[in-house]
Amino acid sequence: MRRAPYRTATVTYIVWGGAVTRNRMARFMELSDLYSEKILELAANPPKADRLVDADVSARRVSRICGSVIDVDLKLKDGVIIAYGHDISACALGQTSAAIVAREIVGTPAAEFRAVRETMTAMLKTQGSPPTGKWSDLGYLEPVREFKPRHTSTLLVFDAVNDALDKLEQKS
Repeated sequence: MRRAPYRTATVTYIVWGGAVTRNRMARFMELSDLYSEKILELAANPPKADRLVDADVSARRVSRICGSVIDVDLKLKDGVIIAYGHDISACALGQTSAAIVAREIVGTPAAEFRAVRETMTAMLKTQGSPPTGKWSDLGYLEPVREFKPRHTSTLLVFDAVNDALDKLEQKS
């Protein structure tokens, strides 16, 4: 009895800019793995964070690398952030960061937020540990560490809030 030859499925990859090489395909797979279900879920379901009409301070940050933009508004009382709003146009990574910040920032002392920003920067740039406590969901962004061009959009909301806090301090 003769068996039919074993057949495998043929997969064709269409890649802009040339042939698919082993390294190019590996990089493509790594990049697609970066956008985990949890990151996409957080980006797609952000908490309501409309701009504040009575903000104490506002700031804007723009990423020259990817074109992401965020405007943030803050109200503070006794050094604690009591209201937050934003308008964002960013990739899923920037949206994820902004969604987590929007969910957790109200009730956070300004100094604590600055510490979270430093922890995020260290996590992405110097192999630091992710934030803990109520900010622990930012740990889902830890794989961004391997993609330096994505650091800017991931940190955009932190830099904008930090700029707003700096402006407020300069007013005082």
